[in-house]
Amino acid sequence: MKIKVLSLLACFVLLACKNENKEEVSQQKEIAVAVDKENKNKVEKALGYEIGDLATDFSLMNVNDKKVSLSDYNTAKGFIVIFTCNHCPFSVAYEDRIIALDKKYIKQGYPVIAINPNNPESYPTDSFDAMKVRAKEKGFTFPYLFDDGQKIYPQYGATKTPHVFVLQKQEKGNVVKYIGAIDNNYQDASAATEHYVANAIDALLIGEEVVVKKTKAIGCSIKK
Repeated sequence: MKIKVLSLLACFVLLACKNENKEEVSQQKEIAVAVDKENKNKVEKALGYEIGDLATDFSLMNVNDKKVSLSDYNTAKGFIVIFTCNHCPFSVAYEDRIIALDKKYIKQGYPVIAINPNNPESYPTDSFDAMKVRAKEKGFTFPYLFDDGQKIYPQYGATKTPHVFVLQKQEKGNVVKYIGAIDNNYQDASAATEHYVANAIDALLIGEEVVVKKTKAIGCSIKK
């Protein structure tokens, strides 16, 4: 009888230990997931620019088969850097407005620099050859660069196409002054009531502070 009781007690102890170990393993997994998520958030934040940050230069291939860098623009006062692409309907809807921004503001020292951040293996319509075709079809007046290897868009923190970064050239470098959408109506340009990029540049041109510094970029996610 005593042996049976002892055996039962041993079984209970073993079960209790197993349950305790399971809970411990579960807790450890939860902690590991939380830490991993926190680390990813830190990395993403570290890679993306905030207002006031200095944007590093780049050297990317343009659709005319020549490399383009911000440093090539000696007389520029700043830049309208737009991450965009061929296939995204949001990007397509904004193409004419991007052309208009370049035509208006390049004369005032703020040229458009368009960059395609997508992986062509995920979307062949965003290949470099397809970019050349699209640029010719639409008559792009600005450089249309290919982010080969997808090294530049993470530095900026771009997540959508289109995603805009207005930079102001200062002695210390190209300072980020605005991040976000072009305006507040991608479907109908005439119905837009807030022209974020234009307003930001107009303020910078007269030496004033940008009022709306950051908005949510509306578009397609960048394809990796």
